[in-house]
Amino acid sequence: MPAATKRRRAKPDPVKSWVKRLDRTRPALMDDTLAAMRQMYGTPIWQRVYDPTSELVRTMLSANSADINAEKAFDLLCRCWPAQVKPGSVGTPRFRSGWGGVGISEATADWAAVEFADIGELTDVIRPGGLANQKAPRIQAALRHIREARGDYSLEFLGDLTPADALAWLTQVNGIGRKTASVVLLFSFGKPLMPVDRHIERVAMRIGLIPQKFTAEQMHDMLQVQLTERDVHQAHVNLITHGRQTCHAQRPEHERCAIADRCRFFNPKAP
Repeated sequence: MPAATKRRRAKPDPVKSWVKRLDRTRPALMDDTLAAMRQMYGTPIWQRVYDPTSELVRTMLSANSADINAEKAFDLLCRCWPAQVKPGSVGTPRFRSGWGGVGISEATADWAAVEFADIGELTDVIRPGGLANQKAPRIQAALRHIREARGDYSLEFLGDLTPADALAWLTQVNGIGRKTASVVLLFSFGKPLMPVDRHIERVAMRIGLIPQKFTAEQMHDMLQVQLTERDVHQAHVNLITHGRQTCHAQRPEHERCAIADRCRFFNPKAP
């Protein structure tokens, strides 16, 4: 018999390796970042604003779109196919932290009517949100999946699942990625899942919380493991706010940034 071959050494987990490296070379970087964000923007308080199905569709509409345009699309969708709601439940714009628009006045839609709507009509209605030709069939497919799996359009059952199980259920729906699912679960149920959008990705990379050239899945994991459960909501909201208000893609405002001293974009040799 041939000599026993050596077992191949398992490849190191890039997420664990990165976090260990940060702990060793740049200790307390996340803690300092969160403290700086609180100094600039305060501590956001979690509260549920939208039901999870509305949050899902609304988040799908926001993909590659400005929040205010996604709001317009969602509002038009709800006005075109309105749900039966209690008097007084619509009309006052509602706004949740972490969202850059001005608030949505309509409460929700008749999701059955949306699922079975003429695809051309739905596309025209949500056109202000951008990429309507892609988003309309994806929204209908997601609603169809939920109805066929659950018998209705409610996602309230996700609140009874663990964060991991709820995330797994949502992401197996075609067209729903980890970011979208995490948004729904964080804002509808307070589950400690960290959504990473383009603003958070930019800010985190510049500071050095996550490295360049990693997959979206790995970026989610890298930020998730650096956060305690109680810090996920404030981290998500404040990092997005920082990306919108201070750490712009072009011409970031370093002079007003409370984390500049530890930011590798501002100072490549920052501790």
